Amino acid sequence: MECAWTLEPAEDVIAHRVPPDGCLDIIYSEVGGLVAVGAMTRQRGFALAAGARSIGLRFRPGMAGAFLRAAPGELTDRTVPMEDLWGARAREIGERVCAGSSRAAVEVLFAALQPPDSPGPVQRAISAMTAMRGMTGIARLADQANLSERQFRRRCEEESGMPPKLLARILRFRAACALAAQAGERVDWAAVAAEAGYFDQAHFIRDFREFTGETPMSVFSNTRTGGRG
Repeated sequence: MECAWTLEPAEDVIAHRVPPDGCLDIIYSEVGGLVAVGAMTRQRGFALAAGARSIGLRFRPGMAGAFLRAAPGELTDRTVPMEDLWGARAREIGERVCAGSSRAAVEVLFAALQPPDSPGPVQRAISAMTAMRGMTGIARLADQANLSERQFRRRCEEESGMPPKLLARILRFRAACALAAQAGERVDWAAVAAEAGYFDQAHFIRDFREFTGETPMSVFSNTRTGGRG
């Protein structure tokens, strides 16, 4: 598990932007109920109503399947009602989440997860990729999982929702965004790109545009001036 989170906007938000990060979330909202949001390959915008509470659990890349008893590879870029995965049990959990405080709701969601098996070799290899922010070769990860590169590519997509090359790119993009957010008012984009493992600043900007449709300069400028909230 990466984190638990809650969100309750003071005003309507037409499109709350969420960039891809390699993670899968279980989310309860007063509008949409209990859903699974699969790993994303592009930024998505989510409509939020003023005062409407959303509560989520976020899984680290490759770790959701053991908890959900479902295949993350079938959820990529999709939002799926948890009833489709857990049946009537999901409706009961949603009702309990709705009735509790934010803290109690998070505890209900945690308690609803099936105890996972110990991480397998593919999950451990994906964890290693995540820890290295995508800066590792597929051959090395396949060796760690005791699989051929072809087998590892297939298993990585099943467990994380995307092939290893794409997951590595998203992890690198995520690391660069975190570095930019920590940089303060003036971001040295060339230094951010280099530390995150890009060939150069232009390479980072191309990936950023592909994943979000925007430039990093416009996004982080808006964030600091309140444009993102």
